[in-house]
Amino acid sequence: MSRLATEFQRLYAAGPEGSVRALVLDVGRPSDWELLSAVWRGVQLELSLPAPGIAIAGENSYQLWFSLQQGCTQDEARAFLDGLKARYLSGVAAPRIRCLTEAPAVPTEVKEGQWSAFVAPDLAPVFVEATWLDIPPGVEGQADLLKSLRSITPQAWRAAMEQLEPAAVQDLALMPPSTPVRPSPDVAPTAATYSPSTTFNDPRAFLLQVMNDASVPMALRIEAAKAMLPSSGV
Repeated sequence: MSRLATEFQRLYAAGPEGSVRALVLDVGRPSDWELLSAVWRGVQLELSLPAPGIAIAGENSYQLWFSLQQGCTQDEARAFLDGLKARYLSGVAAPRIRCLTEAPAVPTEVKEGQWSAFVAPDLAPVFVEATWLDIPPGVEGQADLLKSLRSITPQAWRAAMEQLEPAAVQDLALMPPSTPVRPSPDVAPTAATYSPSTTFNDPRAFLLQVMNDASVPMALRIEAAKAMLPSSGV
């Protein structure tokens, strides 16, 4: 086994029973390193995670490669990547973002004369006009780049997930409210219909009702969402 294959397996090979260890955030179409570099810096400064690997995808995108020391489920992997999107990429059109939970082959020839490769952070901006190499990258150089990377420990993973989950909830809470559907005067309200006289024995049920009631001012719905965050299992 080559040194590159050994380093790739150390970081990104699937865990026991097929658990996910490689999480890849692909952003491009068109490529924009300035956009993805904000994520690269943010996960280190705000989430205290080790620096993810950086790859040019061989087409019009950059990729961040996260490695887990212990594998996670597909649902947890998607929740992590969705949390990154909500926290750092909320203004980016959905077709520009791809979330991968299986490690694609890198380096590889994606198209004729277009090779994907791992790159150093200071070289990433150089490829903004063409996120590929014209020739295969050096195997030893690729191995050296991977050797410097570290996997996310279970403790760091849990701490990051706790920070990302509220970001995803707040992202939903800040969405524009839909037009409320007003019942016909001839239809009597059901027991589930909210009104000022409704009695709630469960504070969480009350907060949920306020947060989901499109007729309530958005500022109050956001405050309800914030109040739920510390105890929410979402």
